[in-house]
Amino acid sequence: MDLRAELLKSIWYAFTALDVEKSGKVSKSQLKVLSHNLYTVLCIPHDPVALEEHFRDDDDGPVSSQGYMPYLNKYILDKVEEGAFVKENFDELCWTLTAKKNYKPDRNGNSVISHQDAFKLWCLFNFLSEDKYPLVMVPDEVEYLLKKICTAMNVELNSCELDDYLSQEPQGQGGLTVWQFLDMVNSGRFLRGIEQEAVSMAVEEVYQEVIEDVLKQARSPHVLGHNPCPAPHPVFDPHISWVQGYLWKKGQLRRNWSERWFTLKPSVLSYYMSEERKEKKGSIALDKHCCVEVLPDRDGKRCMFCVKTSSRTYEMSASDTRQRQEWTLAIQMAIRLQAEGKKSLHKDLKQKRREQREQRDQRKAAKEEETQRLKQLQEEKERKLQELELLKEAQRQAEILLQEEEQRRRQQHEEMQRTLEIQLREAEQARASMQAEMVLKEAEAERQRKRILELEDMQERLQEALQQEVKARQDEESVRYAQARLLAEEEEKLKQLMKLKEEQEEYIIKTQREKQVLKQEMENKNKCLEEAQKQLEEVRVNRQRADQDVMAAQRKLRQASTNVKHWNVQMNRLMHPIGPGDKRTNVSGGGFTGYQPLLSQRDSSLKLKQKVEDKDSDPTRDNSKENVSNGGNSGMPLSPDADTMATEPTN
Repeated sequence: MDLRAELLKSIWYAFTALDVEKSGKVSKSQLKVLSHNLYTVLCIPHDPVALEEHFRDDDDGPVSSQGYMPYLNKYILDKVEEGAFVKENFDELCWTLTAKKNYKPDRNGNSVISHQDAFKLWCLFNFLSEDKYPLVMVPDEVEYLLKKICTAMNVELNSCELDDYLSQEPQGQGGLTVWQFLDMVNSGRFLRGIEQEAVSMAVEEVYQEVIEDVLKQARSPHVLGHNPCPAPHPVFDPHISWVQGYLWKKGQLRRNWSERWFTLKPSVLSYYMSEERKEKKGSIALDKHCCVEVLPDRDGKRCMFCVKTSSRTYEMSASDTRQRQEWTLAIQMAIRLQAEGKKSLHKDLKQKRREQREQRDQRKAAKEEETQRLKQLQEEKERKLQELELLKEAQRQAEILLQEEEQRRRQQHEEMQRTLEIQLREAEQARASMQAEMVLKEAEAERQRKRILELEDMQERLQEALQQEVKARQDEESVRYAQARLLAEEEEKLKQLMKLKEEQEEYIIKTQREKQVLKQEMENKNKCLEEAQKQLEEVRVNRQRADQDVMAAQRKLRQASTNVKHWNVQMNRLMHPIGPGDKRTNVSGGGFTGYQPLLSQRDSSLKLKQKVEDKDSDPTRDNSKENVSNGGNSGMPLSPDADTMATEPTN
């Protein structure tokens, strides 16, 4: 595709955007403005006289595209020089005119691509679209472009989903317009779950590779979008020409090594200070006389190679061996393109894909022609079968005539026989003399009868053979019909098998997803079970500790009960001191009568306090504490002997 065809595609969008009423015509004032802008962006000297002369105000009304083409070809396209203008500015002018009218992104801000990305996709669409108006991109090219964008993001395109989408579109099989293509990308159907920044970077990569003819360019790790860590270097492929890392270049004068950002195009290898490409440090012109050589490691640099031109040798160093191999292969490809006289790799690839599609269409047309020829042969065969039926009908008519002839012969024979009998009766008188002649005549008659029988037998055999032939023809027809039916059934079963295979694959994917979800749930339940077991172990340990505390409390209670009993005895003794000369009192009634109610009241208060504490404590300790309380109560009242001993005076 030459430069004129590329420019005409963009100008066509601008012209149709100015056609507000969709009548195929544009007002002359608008065409003046458009032509003036084209003069500016294409860096062509303005010709106001020709502009005013061609678009002067008269009664002709608006101008159609056919009326605008002579002026466009003569005063603009014929004066365009390749390389004298910035094509991106020209594309931006035409995009601005057509996008304002036709491009309608999501107003809620949910678009997958930005306005600048839409412009780059529009440029890519114009490059890959067919050279027919209105411009459309065939499904093969749509799939090719989406695959390149997905490959730049390290994701895989779902071709089945794309085929389903194209089959649902009314004109999807014939191709998509640029606005249908942009709506498809903005719908997020094929870029689901990918951030807008990653999509923008991928579109930028494909734009530089296809539109700007960048065969190879080092790229930083963040361009990958999904994985910030360096990915393994792929083997060089002209369809995927982006890798990560800078290249080191050896200077010519100071002979020092500097890190530069390199960009490879079919005719030049440029290098910049950084990946922003704002400050260009130099370029290496490539032609068929250049070559690339691998150098041994030296000067503390490894993975070295050089590019030799007719005037200078450029030494460079890559980060690893694979990157060096990719760069050398890419530069060799650029040199080969120059030697073959090709200016753009992707233009050549596009032409090859178009030739392959044409060959495929030719094969398809040949196949359809072969099918038509087979159909004609089938019709010829059916016609011959009809002729055969007519021949059979003629044969049946001949048999009927033969039977009639045989009947006539029989009648003649019968008449002859009657004549002979008459002659025999007439010659009966001369029987004696004519006996020998009669014997001969009877023998002749016998031979005639045998001949008739042989003819009848032959006729029966012929009829049987004819019936067998008819039956064989009928069997042949039935076998052919059965064979055709079996072929149709086999084709239908093959379609069902393919459908079952697709359903099985979908079911396997669904089952794997459900399996992963169940596995995650089982892991969560196992974690919860382990935590519950740990809590149960802690509860058991706490229970054992509590049991030990209860046992210690029981021991203390028993000790306290013993101490209370002892102190009761001591207090009884202290409450009844024995003075010198006192008489012994009778203590058989038991204890000091005045102090006994006080002890009973104190014992009851101690019991009440202990019961309250037992109710507040763990129920598991009820039995032990009850036993302790019973033991304490049994030790509280003093026995009569103890009272007697407490009140008995000492001698």
